[in-house]
Amino acid sequence: MITVISPAKNLDFETPSTITQFTQPELLEHSEALIKVCRTLSPQQVASLMKISDKLAGLNVARFSEWSQPFTQDNAKQAVLAFNGDVYTGLEASTLSEQTLEYAQGHLRILSGLYGVLKPLDLMQAYRLEMGTKLDNDRGKNLYEFWGKIIAQKLNEALEQAHSAQLVNLASNEYFKAVDKKTLKADIITPIFKDCKNGQYKVISFYAKKARGMMARYIMENQINSLDELKRFDVAGYYFSSEATSKENEPVFLRAEQN
Repeated sequence: MITVISPAKNLDFETPSTITQFTQPELLEHSEALIKVCRTLSPQQVASLMKISDKLAGLNVARFSEWSQPFTQDNAKQAVLAFNGDVYTGLEASTLSEQTLEYAQGHLRILSGLYGVLKPLDLMQAYRLEMGTKLDNDRGKNLYEFWGKIIAQKLNEALEQAHSAQLVNLASNEYFKAVDKKTLKADIITPIFKDCKNGQYKVISFYAKKARGMMARYIMENQINSLDELKRFDVAGYYFSSEATSKENEPVFLRAEQN
C-alpha cells in the first residue's frame, strides 16, 4: 500500500531534526518554475491570493526570495519533521523508529502545492503555497492545472516499487483533487473518521485530521498492506464500524464522545 497525506500550513524549522538521513525531492524542476512565478508577486498580491495577513504575506515573499538549491541540512529540513499541523501531531514522526522511517520512505507520500510529492525524508525549504491557490502559471490558472498528471505519475512509480495496487487516501479533498484519477493505477481507499458529539457521529475536522496522522503511523509501524488489516486500526479509541460503512473502499471508523 501507498499512503498519502496532506502537508500543513504550520512549519517547524526551529526544532533540531531528530533524523540524520535525508533524501532530495524528485520534482524540484517543477518547484523552481513555481518559485519563479511566486517571485513576481508583491506582498499585497500574495496577501490577496492566499487570503492571509500582510505580516504573513511579507514572510512568504521573503521565503520565495530565499528559496535556493541545493537543499542541505543547513538550509532545509526533512518534510515529515518540518510540517507541524494536526495530521503531524497524530503522526509523531520524531518518535518513529529508524526501521519504520525506512518503510515509510517507500510507502508514505506527502502531497504539496510547491513540491508536488514528497517522501518523508525529502529535504524541503519553508514555504506556503496551498494546492487550492489560484496561481496563474504557464500551464494554467491554478496549481491543479500546473501539476496535471505529474503527481499521479509519481504515485504510480511508488506503487510499482512497492508492488502494490492500493492507495490509502488520508489527504484532504483539496490535496487529493490534485491526483489525476484516470492516470492513477490503484484502488483508492479513503478512510472516514467520525466522533460522537451530543449523541451523533460526525466528522469533526480537528479530530479527523489527527486521526489521519495516527492511521498513517499505524500503517507504517505495522506495515499494513490490505484493507482487512487496515480495518483493525484501533488507536485512541477509534474502531471500524461495518454498520456505518456505505462503501467498501470508504471504511468508517467511529469513536465515542471525548470528555
